[in-house]
Amino acid sequence: MNHLITGGAGFIGCNLAHTLLARGEPVTVLDNLSRPLTPLNLAWLKQQHGERLRFIQADIRDFEALQEAVAGHDVVYHLAGQVAVTTSVQDPRTDFEINALGTLNLLEAARLAAQPPIVFFASTNKVYGGMEEIATEEQASRYNYRDLPEGIPETQNLDFHSPYGCSKGAADQYVRDYARIYGLRTVVFRQSCIYGPRQFGVEDQGWAAHFVIAAVLGRPITIYGDGKQVRDMLYVDDLVAVYLTALEKITSAQGKIYNIGGGPTNTLAIWAEFGPLLERLVGHKIEINYKDWRPGDQPVYISAIHKAKRELGWEPQVALSDGIERLVHWVEAQRGVAF
Repeated sequence: MNHLITGGAGFIGCNLAHTLLARGEPVTVLDNLSRPLTPLNLAWLKQQHGERLRFIQADIRDFEALQEAVAGHDVVYHLAGQVAVTTSVQDPRTDFEINALGTLNLLEAARLAAQPPIVFFASTNKVYGGMEEIATEEQASRYNYRDLPEGIPETQNLDFHSPYGCSKGAADQYVRDYARIYGLRTVVFRQSCIYGPRQFGVEDQGWAAHFVIAAVLGRPITIYGDGKQVRDMLYVDDLVAVYLTALEKITSAQGKIYNIGGGPTNTLAIWAEFGPLLERLVGHKIEINYKDWRPGDQPVYISAIHKAKRELGWEPQVALSDGIERLVHWVEAQRGVAF
């Protein structure tokens, strides 16, 4: 199959491209290279796979360029997007144009193609909003759901909170509806916190990698809120695995929405629990300071992943402690190269 990955020079995209290329599959990466350090991921892919990788420098807001890129591909993984809540608050128009309009451009390009491709969309748990109505309990090092031990299911009401939540939520629903109205073979993955190598995390996006990078380099870390916010964490190899599993089972998966994350067995309080683990792995104390909570921040988010387990036969394979250790080793290897 011919694979197109929008945002393919990003963290998830380059890991997906690497896996597909290593399997001998033809891959086209489309990226505008606007995110800092994405050229390093592209260079790494070219070093690993040479001329077998095809690269298109384009922006998903450019419909004509996107339509030309989509033509001839069997499957499109739509990973390109504006990825930070804070950026969306500062510039909601650009956030909308990239996430909502850019996704509509992609869907139209797919719909109008001579042979419409399969479309996978990287959505987000932010489509559920702050979920203030869900009871939580504060414990010594974390918050937990009082009544949802398995986490948030796909049936949870949508409640877009923040411009980012609105733009990704609109895109999420467009992708779903293009399957219902036009018969496009689409799958929506509402992803939780994805982490792993090739992730050049910054303060407002990719927090786990940002914390690891800061810890390895001896930089202070700012914690927004009290550090007891809980997230379910998924190693990037496991995310790639669910994409490929859904591709194999596209006949039954098309038109579906799946919550994809580490689930209830791979959860972590972002500092109260992650901090001690990280200090042990890097071997020194980490300087931190606290600031107010950020808009739309959820005290707890844990994905219920039983639908993906039941319908796709998928579940995470990389334990949280192992994945974080791998990320630390990768960051240490990049010292003096990328950092």
